[in-house]
Amino acid sequence: MPVGPTEDVYGWLFAQTRQGRERGPAPARRLLDSLGRPDAQFASLRVVGTNGKGSVCAMLEAGLLASGVRAGRFTSPHLTHFEERIRVNGAEISPARTAEFVSWARRYAPDAAFFDLSLGLAAQVFAESGVNLAVMEAGVGGASDATQALSGVRAVLLTNVALDHTATLGETVAQIAADKARAAAPGVPFLTTAQGGALEVVRAVCQEVGAPLYTPASHPALFDLPRPPRLEGVHQGRNAQLALAALRLLGHDSGIPAALDASWPARLERFTVAGRTVLLDGAHNPAAASALALAVGPGGADVLLFGSLPRKDSAATLQELLEVAPVRLLTHPGQEPPYADLQALAARFGGETEPDAETAFRRALKLTPSGGTLLVTGSLYLAGTLLKRVLRPPASAAG
Repeated sequence: MPVGPTEDVYGWLFAQTRQGRERGPAPARRLLDSLGRPDAQFASLRVVGTNGKGSVCAMLEAGLLASGVRAGRFTSPHLTHFEERIRVNGAEISPARTAEFVSWARRYAPDAAFFDLSLGLAAQVFAESGVNLAVMEAGVGGASDATQALSGVRAVLLTNVALDHTATLGETVAQIAADKARAAAPGVPFLTTAQGGALEVVRAVCQEVGAPLYTPASHPALFDLPRPPRLEGVHQGRNAQLALAALRLLGHDSGIPAALDASWPARLERFTVAGRTVLLDGAHNPAAASALALAVGPGGADVLLFGSLPRKDSAATLQELLEVAPVRLLTHPGQEPPYADLQALAARFGGETEPDAETAFRRALKLTPSGGTLLVTGSLYLAGTLLKRVLRPPASAAG
């Protein structure tokens, strides 16, 4: 069933939600097998964790490329267009390549889930392109994630463990840590900057599985941070430690300066709009919001524009940001319904509401004094919506 030029390639792809479909690595493994096992043709670095995965992937990619490795990168979610998710040697795949794969999938894998399809496309592209080492970001969890199906994993990197995706991974940090730690494999290095009880769970699992464990405490030289990374915030320092440790372990020390200079959109990304500073961040759970609040500081912004998905703990996330700005405006992140209850959030925490994200952004700008700072956060989908519509629109739309 080829996809013709008038057919909605992305509409079909995005409609392949996980709801009602099998979770875990098994369906992804079946899809990879049907594609001829492309994941066996390149090595992988698997990045798991609650927050910081994308930043670590960006640093790893930059470091590998600078050290001469032909590298691939698979990340999620995308902010403005699907092809952001899959890169070869720093370049995104083309929409034509996506359409070609969708044509195949509609015929041979019509029941596959979106994330599994994305992973399959990435693996196929990496194999075709002669990638030597691919940086692969997990979607949700570790053992329960589709990326658990990958063969040829050379190292597993765990950023941190906090409460998120509790309906899937468990309601406690220990339960979530157990799932993420099960990404460990016999003899495969497991590197982490996780702390506290989560680290104890990881240590026990690695010992049981036979995976060598590397932490800042056990291998301080490996995790040494020669200078702060370009990405702002204490949390990005920890992310950089993890990326640098993996580069050193794999013998790619020459890529460390490039890794530290890596950028990653919607992570305290700065814009100047109408004489105001706009800080754009994708913090979407309490742990990420806490790290963001620490980075921005109490009163570090004049206005907070917050938009969260209803499946997230919006109240707990917003609670972490109350001291950042005295004025709050609540919106939706630009996704389709269902929506978070803005009126309930406003009644509990104070602030105004404006359902439309673009309208809310322009209203928030007016509430921000000239020379002041507007912080936009709550969801990567909100960040993507505003990047696409307002902050970094396509040239044709901008003109």
